[in-house]
Amino acid sequence: MDIGLGLPINDPAHLLTWARRAEPAGFDSLALLDRLAYDNPEPLVALSVLAGATTRIRLQTEVLLGPLRATALLAKQVATLDRMSGGRFVLGIGVGGRDDDHAAAGTPITQRGRLLDEQLTALRAIWRGEPYAGTGIGPRPSAPGGPPILIGGFAPAALRRVARHGDGFLCAAPLAWAGPLVDAVRADWDAAGRAGRPRLVGQINTAIGPAGTVDRARRAIADYYAFTGRPGWGEPLTDPGEIADMVAAYRAFGADELVFYCYGDDVDQIERLALIVSRTSE
Repeated sequence: MDIGLGLPINDPAHLLTWARRAEPAGFDSLALLDRLAYDNPEPLVALSVLAGATTRIRLQTEVLLGPLRATALLAKQVATLDRMSGGRFVLGIGVGGRDDDHAAAGTPITQRGRLLDEQLTALRAIWRGEPYAGTGIGPRPSAPGGPPILIGGFAPAALRRVARHGDGFLCAAPLAWAGPLVDAVRADWDAAGRAGRPRLVGQINTAIGPAGTVDRARRAIADYYAFTGRPGWGEPLTDPGEIADMVAAYRAFGADELVFYCYGDDVDQIERLALIVSRTSE
């Protein structure tokens, strides 16, 4: 099972340090979330910078809010990042469910699912070299169909989207809830006649280190999830033993990748988490 690192969003200037330390520590991917009406770095721009500072590690959006972006420009941006990173980019994409993001972008939130379906169809066509609005849009991505696409979401329509448009499922639900979601995705995949099985990527929030590190992470998570109205939502795992147990549980569940999201800004968490993961493999 691959292990990814979800990067903190409070200070974009520090992300280069995180990337340069995460790659030699053995992490398989660097991930960034996406919001518009929030104080976070734009993920495609940020990951493009990190691509130049690394050589091996994958770069993932988890998830990019597709309907907020113009399709033709998104196709060009993604293909450019894919080519310039040597095919290391993975497009995690979803609809986004927060009114303020859609209001800021001027997109109708009630039509976000339809917009994303149309967008995904168009992206694949553009990357195959087909004309869009009567013209060609380059560059061509590293692979003929474009980079791998992970679909994120919880609603039945989002789950069905994996088989129709994606290469895998980005499951941000707690592991206790994930079983029925994954079963539905795999059933749709088989019904669509897709070969193999969809890639399964899980996410957990972590904060490991001194009390100050944990406190800052909890405050950042509480701010990010304040819109839910649920105190404690997204509470990070802070005990090394609990984190190790969760890694083992995701392995047993059959996940292809587990991404540790670090909302706290203590970069020394990289080595602490890497040590925990290494001990689960012994």
